[in-house]
Amino acid sequence: MMEEQSSGRKKNNLFLKTAVVGVVAGLIGGGASYVALDQINNANSNNGAAQTSISSSSAKTSKNSAKNSGTMTPAYNDVKGAVVSVINMKRQSNNNSNSLFDIFGDNDNNDNSKGKLQTYSEGSGVIYMKSNGKGYIVTNNHVVSGSDKVQVMLSNGKTVNARIVGTDATTDLAVLAIDGGYVTQTAEFGDSKSLQAGQTVIAVGSPLGSEYASTVTQGIISAPARSITTSSANQQTVIQTDAAINPGNSGGALVNSAGQVIGINSMKLAQSGDGTSVEGMGFAIPSNEVVTIVNQLVKNGKITRPQLGVKVIALQGIPASYRKHLNIKSDLKNGIYIASVTKKGSAAAAGIKVGDVIIKVDNKSVSDVASLHSILYNHKVGDTVNLTINRSGKTVNLRVKLQAD
Repeated sequence: MMEEQSSGRKKNNLFLKTAVVGVVAGLIGGGASYVALDQINNANSNNGAAQTSISSSSAKTSKNSAKNSGTMTPAYNDVKGAVVSVINMKRQSNNNSNSLFDIFGDNDNNDNSKGKLQTYSEGSGVIYMKSNGKGYIVTNNHVVSGSDKVQVMLSNGKTVNARIVGTDATTDLAVLAIDGGYVTQTAEFGDSKSLQAGQTVIAVGSPLGSEYASTVTQGIISAPARSITTSSANQQTVIQTDAAINPGNSGGALVNSAGQVIGINSMKLAQSGDGTSVEGMGFAIPSNEVVTIVNQLVKNGKITRPQLGVKVIALQGIPASYRKHLNIKSDLKNGIYIASVTKKGSAAAAGIKVGDVIIKVDNKSVSDVASLHSILYNHKVGDTVNLTINRSGKTVNLRVKLQAD
């Protein structure tokens, strides 16, 4: 399930009030138990029970243990000034008398026929470059989608206007620009291909909105290259992590121990297909793909993709039982499995068939969808690429002329 954006401030306030009540109730319960224990101890004291006193000199506090124990703190410091809150603002129409604002008497848009700009949702973003007097921010497309205006709240709490440079719904990425004078820190991208399962990472962003800006959570890489199908039916290779990712973290940074951004947090799995609740399953767009996409967005404002005309599944990490469910007959552990071929597309014209496994593109090995995209996106529409195919155990070489998506 795609991570939902944080809703409007009024809905946020209602949620936060509910959460606070839960926390207060927990504290009251704990306090009641503690008081009861004190009363028992006092009663024992009055009855002449033996008392044990602790000398004030027997307990000592280390001055440097807490400061030095947080091994991910330097990594957080390397990015905290570059992670921002992204505010999606929309005009609220006052023409609908049945709107939620009218029902509760909270519509303050009467002085503007188009409606005032109000916060619709909030997400996160990462300042990754300062160039030509501008600061460039990568975030998720769904964070800014449908906005009438976008603002960015910097790490120092200052809110500034932002301009959308370009968006790409397929990868769910977008680039924003702000005045470069506001940029005090930029983040560095790391190599997502070097990730390993079990590696420690932190997620930095604004869960539930800017009120909790610069929140950091820690976890591990659960799977460095997990193939998933998004809500828009696109096959995507993502990083799976158990670092807590909540609504509002979308567009924020997934950071390695070197302080490098190795992914842009974009999704979480809240429940399985049968309704079972799920915890600790968040997903991030690999940094290598992020770099490829944002560079094109800054240059062209959009992505014009050369494509093969196929739907694919990365074999990496797919268990045998699930392969059978997907009707994958290949025994290969790595490669890109062709699940379907578009009629009259590039692949069909080149003779690619369902069940083929792409091993190499232009003599470069491919093991996940992100690596396939990276190679293809370095080409232009009309270019010809060389594919090395495994077909029923035999190697086949094909030349494919790329078409536009």
